[in-house]
Amino acid sequence: MKKIIMVGTSLNTMGGIASVIRVYQAAGLFERYGIAYLATHCDGGIGKKLAIMSHAYLTLVIALLRGQVFLLHVHVASRASFWRKSGFFLLARCFGVPTILHLHGAEFAQFYEKECGALRQRFIRYVFDGASRVVVLSEAWRLWVAGISRNRRIETIFNPVILPPAVTPWTERQPGSVLSLGRLGKRKGTYDLLDAGARSGAAVGALKLMLGGDGEVEQARARAVALGTEAQLDLLGWVSGADRERYLGLATVYALPSYNEGLPMSILEAMAAGLPVLSTPVGGIPEAVTDGVEGYLVEPGDIDALAARLQQLLLEPGLASRMGAAARRKVESTFSSDAVLPRVERLYAELGYVPR
Repeated sequence: MKKIIMVGTSLNTMGGIASVIRVYQAAGLFERYGIAYLATHCDGGIGKKLAIMSHAYLTLVIALLRGQVFLLHVHVASRASFWRKSGFFLLARCFGVPTILHLHGAEFAQFYEKECGALRQRFIRYVFDGASRVVVLSEAWRLWVAGISRNRRIETIFNPVILPPAVTPWTERQPGSVLSLGRLGKRKGTYDLLDAGARSGAAVGALKLMLGGDGEVEQARARAVALGTEAQLDLLGWVSGADRERYLGLATVYALPSYNEGLPMSILEAMAAGLPVLSTPVGGIPEAVTDGVEGYLVEPGDIDALAARLQQLLLEPGLASRMGAAARRKVESTFSSDAVLPRVERLYAELGYVPR
């Protein structure tokens, strides 16, 4: 029987693509549609990465030769992720198999416009043009793809999250606690958040910045030392599972002042946990967070505005609690797995696939 093959990074890795696919799996999409998953990337050395990619290509070629593939659904980011997976689209086209190009990369526009020459840009457009469907995470990304590709079969499908059955009551959260999850560094606004925390500490009092993630950990620590705010900083490392839920239940504000994004899973998870969000109007974030409703949006790099909104949320718990409740309702109606996965299933149906 022909099947859907989904391609992405190993589900044991960190990052947005793996988080999204784990939600697909947990919500039963793989079971309902008999999806076979091929990982093309994993954590570890170059030998391990080459081995997993080679195995994925060999598995796909065998399945194509045996006529076992109905549809190829490929999750793509920028740079190495795109080049690594571009061959899957070429193979599928050779065998007449429909494809879904599911774009996640927060920096894909920068990658295409500033890092690729004319020949590489032409190849990228060729891959986009030939996909049966292109899936993007927001209306902003749909407009960008429409500007580089002749393909008009572009679908906006938000990232989904599993909605927790309940949220931590506001009275049980730690006052002054700010959580941020992701790869630490300039792109995620880590240093801007540290600077804003330094400006806000005296007004707020018991301020605690909890940063969970890998990346520029030691650089973040050094910035806090230079600011004299190391006592405010709690570097959590990469957090997942029960630890992630615990910190989401402890915090009173979720902050991610990024410079570019797709649609961050961490923001959706924070909203599902009933947290107000302090972020920036980049990528798909404005479609999740309406300024003044589920949180606040400030321009990337505007430390003064970031500090002012941070103080406001921490000093007005009633406001923060109301925004957190609005965030939870937004996820339930728009970003929960129950709201999003039917759109993925409808896409499969449009391409002719009937679940077993």
